Amino acid sequence: QVHLVESGGGLVQPGASLRLSCSASGAIDSINAMGWYRQAPGKERELVATVTSSDTTNYGDSVKGRFVISRDNAKNRVSLQMNNLKPEDTAVYYCNARGRTPFNYDFDHWGKGTLVTVSS
Repeated sequence: QVHLVESGGGLVQPGASLRLSCSASGAIDSINAMGWYRQAPGKERELVATVTSSDTTNYGDSVKGRFVISRDNAKNRVSLQMNNLKPEDTAVYYCNARGRTPFNYDFDHWGKGTLVTVSS
């Protein structure tokens, strides 16, 4: 069983910054990629940012230049620094991890989500 624990959500004003963190634990042999996705009310879940074990990053178009993803491989942790937040960034942010268990099974696991609200 793989567990993802997210932290760092909250209510902020437009233009502010916020940092999300996600730690993975459990039956993990290796993690190929970790990342963040978000889902706003009435919309589909969308990519925010991902980072691979070799530090290759990928960002959604709407956050490029404002958000930065980073990863601590030794701690199975990924962070998302969100700058210049806008009301349209309001959503539930979900952590995702993809990798392999010690029993040689692949996993693709989601956290429970953390709410980010950007409002004046």
